[in-house]
Amino acid sequence: FGSSRIDGQSLPANSPRCPTHLVNCNSCIITDTLMAMRVVVVGGVAGGASTAARLRRLTETASITVFEKSGYVSFANCGLPYYIGGEVPQWSKLQITNPEKLYGRFNLDIQINKEVVGIDRVAKTVSVKDTVTGEMKTQEYDQLVLSVGCEAIVPKAIPGISRLGHFTLKTMEDTAAVEQHISTAHPEKIVVCGGGFIGLEIAEQLVNRSFKVSIVEAMDQVMAPLDREMAEYLHILLRKKGVDLHLNDGVAAFEEPAKGAKVSDVVLKSGKRLEADMVILALGVRPSTGFVQAAGIELTPRGHVKVDERMRTITDPCVWAVGDAIEVKNSAVG
Repeated sequence: FGSSRIDGQSLPANSPRCPTHLVNCNSCIITDTLMAMRVVVVGGVAGGASTAARLRRLTETASITVFEKSGYVSFANCGLPYYIGGEVPQWSKLQITNPEKLYGRFNLDIQINKEVVGIDRVAKTVSVKDTVTGEMKTQEYDQLVLSVGCEAIVPKAIPGISRLGHFTLKTMEDTAAVEQHISTAHPEKIVVCGGGFIGLEIAEQLVNRSFKVSIVEAMDQVMAPLDREMAEYLHILLRKKGVDLHLNDGVAAFEEPAKGAKVSDVVLKSGKRLEADMVILALGVRPSTGFVQAAGIELTPRGHVKVDERMRTITDPCVWAVGDAIEVKNSAVG
């Protein structure tokens, strides 16, 4: 599994190549025991589904189980704003595949609506919660792959942030909730909190649907990775498209509407009040690694899993991690 040794045992030179090193790997070898081992993958979207499929292509005999806490696997999360705007015309276009297809083609045990909430590294088990029924079960593993991704930041310290009519846009379920609110509540004024990638993408799509859109950004520019001079071109374009852009003025609170707004009055730190029939919270993401940390797996100060060059955690040789929730070397500065 990315090494010529497993649990301290040297492997024969003619053993097959490592099934989790997702590129050509002439030095990685494994034993026949790996072919029959139990692999559990936590997360079934991009990294998790890709890892599971790659493993199956390299071994027909390993038991591979994927737990996904949402109701969908391997969906096009980058396309979610564009479904809201109509550029992705059909719901089915967001779904690359489904559990039935993955089982039929790759013999993968895909379990949706199953959230892994704990890891026992000594017993080599994970605790799994059914997100529909609340029932708990335990699953054993020989090798564990973490593809837990990130979660939307919703700062509870901001008063009123959890009011009805406020939405994040991270999952298929989020997207369905946004579209349902638009269809049933018929909002006119929509406030997007956050001027990063998701904030600008959803703002663009909402403008295309003729909503009156405001963007609230705590920094003095949108798109933090850009130089200020480059971001200024975006500011000009946004205002040209009719977006009410509020920079260097973060949200202080969400309050009960005083006048005509249907959902909230968005109170900015400057004291300005924006009427909102709907609020999109695009305030960034953070790694979903709370239960990973509780298992004693080493994280960075920002919560990312520390891994080696082959994606094995530096804490446990039987635990691997991929995707948005890991620390990687910067390609420019190493």
